Amino acid sequence: MEISSRNVVEGTARSPHRAMYKAMGLTDNDLSKQFIGVCHTGNEATPCNIHLPQLALEAKRGVSDGGATPREFSTIAVSDGIAMGHEGMKSSLVSREVIADSIELMVRAHQYDALVGIAGCDKSLPGTMMAMARLNIPSVFVYGGTIKPGMLDGKELTVVDVYEAVGAYDAGKLSLEDLKNIENVACPNAGSCGGMFTANTMASISEAIGLALPGSASPPAEDDRRNTMVYDSGVACAKLLEMNIRPRDILTFEAFENAIMMLNSVGGSTNGILHLLALANEANIDLTYDDFERIRKKTPHLADMKPGGNYVMESLDRIGGIPFVLKKLLEKGLLHGDCMTVTGKTIKENLDAIKLPDIEQNVVRSIENPLHEVGTAVILKGSLAPEGGVIKTAGVEMTKFTGSAKVYDREEYAFDAVSKGEIDEGDVVVIRYEGPKGGPGMREMLATTAALVGQGLGKKVAMVTDGRFSGGTRGFMVGHVAPEAYVGGPIALVKNGDKITIDTETNALDIHVSEEELESRRKQWVKPEPNYKTGALAKFATLVGSAANGAITSANP
Repeated sequence: MEISSRNVVEGTARSPHRAMYKAMGLTDNDLSKQFIGVCHTGNEATPCNIHLPQLALEAKRGVSDGGATPREFSTIAVSDGIAMGHEGMKSSLVSREVIADSIELMVRAHQYDALVGIAGCDKSLPGTMMAMARLNIPSVFVYGGTIKPGMLDGKELTVVDVYEAVGAYDAGKLSLEDLKNIENVACPNAGSCGGMFTANTMASISEAIGLALPGSASPPAEDDRRNTMVYDSGVACAKLLEMNIRPRDILTFEAFENAIMMLNSVGGSTNGILHLLALANEANIDLTYDDFERIRKKTPHLADMKPGGNYVMESLDRIGGIPFVLKKLLEKGLLHGDCMTVTGKTIKENLDAIKLPDIEQNVVRSIENPLHEVGTAVILKGSLAPEGGVIKTAGVEMTKFTGSAKVYDREEYAFDAVSKGEIDEGDVVVIRYEGPKGGPGMREMLATTAALVGQGLGKKVAMVTDGRFSGGTRGFMVGHVAPEAYVGGPIALVKNGDKITIDTETNALDIHVSEEELESRRKQWVKPEPNYKTGALAKFATLVGSAANGAITSANP
């Protein structure tokens, strides 16, 4: 096995390189060992990431005890919660690519032999895993951990409750004092948003797909076990290096099927679809929407998790975390138990070695008595979305909605309409030009969807967008509509009053306008000027492809 780091530190020609390492305190003994990069996305932008530099110290200790030399570096991470609802959200999905690219560049430049990746907020998880697949050096992913729930009057709160409280306040259903009380307690400490939102969804997937240690997804950020998890991940990475097990040995097609099963069984975020498609691309796995639907239809929805359900990640952790869900799926023959993982053992071997607490619980249902017989991450197609769209049905009672379109060409316009009470029962709110190219950056619409829920319209209206939704969104909300408006997709042709049908039983998303009329509108449509003509967002818009393929960037999008 080639040891890349030797290219940097061996031989007389590398004396200057060794001198620079010695300036940082390394000895000849340190330089004689293999180098493992310890990457984290720590910053002061969000509670999801605030503690990650400290966790990196524990990972480095694990690498050292495993017999290798750790080299710490960091990369960016955007706070989805703080970027939400304004222009800043356009930077969120772009950051996934920047994270992956920056990790790749650091590892290639310094010729690290392996990688431990620690991530917290939403896009930093898939971005880190994408880099691991792209580099294909022995790698272990470890999550920074969930935030603990806030408590108010005996009720567990998450940041989504604050967003929904804004809608209730705008509708006159909540006082300013009550809004402030919710704001003050909803986010009590470090960690990622507490429900089965995007960060916790991707953390759950990291275990199911085999890139993270068993049981590492659910312990809260401010739990002593989190330090143990990152230490163990450092040790495990050094061991993987010895065994020469690489990400693409782990990221098989069957491993992706396990990940899709996890996404559906826990009622996870629709962003999980986007990120799994992107990760599959990096691993050279041919994964399509058809695979998501095929797996969804044989996966029961088991975990009663917020936002559609009643529990937070810490509740799932108390009963055994993600291994609890995986064991249920494995026992019923639904999971590929022979998939390799970062332990050097199969997922079945890992689960066989885990003893779960024997306690009464209501967080995860039995296979025989699921919340839903089939999974909740639904792919829709039809005349409004020929390439597809996605909807999360966890906590959603209706299966069909037909209503009249109210069309907005920016999220802000839609949010203003909601705030002013201009959305009526039976409306389908259409938000367009928010796709990967059109936004650019495919903004999440949590501020708008949560405001609708807070106003009591969550079960009375629907939404369709070429943008995305936060994992905290609930309701009859369809995102990722493709082709997007900016490239002339049918969503660009919708007019106020057009009838739109969303049907999750037939997987249909249709506009009730004749093809002749749509063709007439198509001839009159004019592509708008790009919102950004320079900088990172303009580069992203140039290189990014369809949401139906993961909104990945490519030299040939």
